[in-house]
Amino acid sequence: MRFNKETFVAGFALFSMFFGAGNLMLPPLLGLKAGESWSMVTLGFVISAVLIPILGIVAHARLQGTMLDFAKRVSPGFSLVYCVLVYLISITLPSPRTASVTHEMAIQPFFGTSAWLTSGIYFALVLLFVLNRSKILSLLGKFLSPILFIVILSIVALGVFGTLDPTLNPSTFETPVVTGLLEGYQTFDAIGAVVVGGVIIISLKIKGEENFERIRSLIISSGIVAGFGLFIIYAGMIYNGALFGAEVDPNISRIGLLSELSLKTLGNIGRSCLSVLVGLACFTTAVGIVTGTADFMKGILGESKKAYVITAIVGCILGVVMGQFDVHYIIDVAVPALMLIYPITIVLILLNAIPDNFTSDLTFKIVVIVTIIFSIPDFLASIGMGASVQPLLEALPLGKYSLAWLLPAVVTWIIINLFSLVKRKS
Repeated sequence: MRFNKETFVAGFALFSMFFGAGNLMLPPLLGLKAGESWSMVTLGFVISAVLIPILGIVAHARLQGTMLDFAKRVSPGFSLVYCVLVYLISITLPSPRTASVTHEMAIQPFFGTSAWLTSGIYFALVLLFVLNRSKILSLLGKFLSPILFIVILSIVALGVFGTLDPTLNPSTFETPVVTGLLEGYQTFDAIGAVVVGGVIIISLKIKGEENFERIRSLIISSGIVAGFGLFIIYAGMIYNGALFGAEVDPNISRIGLLSELSLKTLGNIGRSCLSVLVGLACFTTAVGIVTGTADFMKGILGESKKAYVITAIVGCILGVVMGQFDVHYIIDVAVPALMLIYPITIVLILLNAIPDNFTSDLTFKIVVIVTIIFSIPDFLASIGMGASVQPLLEALPLGKYSLAWLLPAVVTWIIINLFSLVKRKS
């Protein structure tokens, strides 16, 4: 690994693609409710919103293919279905959510315009960037991302160092680490890793970089840069939320709390800075999602440029339509989808990131099947069938924490590897 100008450009580009609407809204309210347990909540949040996503980037650096390669060792058919589901979820939930947040925080309070107008202009600009994808790394890495990072870091620093007598409220969470872990799902960062990691690799190859080892080193190094940036911002925003717990209404909304933090830390210019922040964070994420989806369709349709353009246009139209819904409605709708697809995504990331000696094709197949089976109760509970599956969730280890899949997947992986080890020795 090496860290140079190219590494930091790619790292900032990765950071900006990860850092979107949910990444801004979720940490402060999490900190507000966590209070004195903010560090434990941060630990859980960082696991699902930083560590696992960066392992996803490491896995991309090892594979250097498309997202289809993430699940192909389960089966080609499963890989195709998985990818279609991930991209469908991405362009119908997190991508439109970026436009909705931008409208509610950065446009509507100042101009009073309709959500249709905001979404229309917003996704027209997204489409412009996506159709000029060869310039994505330089535009995001050299210009937009550093501005975004500086504005967020200013809010964090002024909040942390400007509070002379911090008073932390008692935590409202029974299990802060688990709460932080599950809240990290809503950032979509693990899904983002398997989507935008491929965007970075393809962008590098378009720029003429072909050496496998050089690409691997660059991607891993840039992933570390992006991960460090995400960690600093998440921990800082969670701590800020905890610091201001005694000064705001405990029932304040996510967007309301973020606005309060910016006003308290940056004073009269806080609202304007927050508007820039929201617009940049959301926009760069939408660009990454739509580009990744268009790349995928182009790849499975014989590298068709027409497929890339049509997919980008359809993705932006969906963004305009879905972007009309309230932010909190989109968050609520996303829960069932995340309960089903996130455990599979986490398992695939981990299996692709660890050495091949511990991940045979059989391991991929059985561990993923077990993960799907034990994710179903959590999914059913999230769509209102909690009463039916409650006895099962209570019987399963970690079931009451919406993590019924975790131990079965880990135990399955251990058993298969022990069996393989015994077989090799005999």
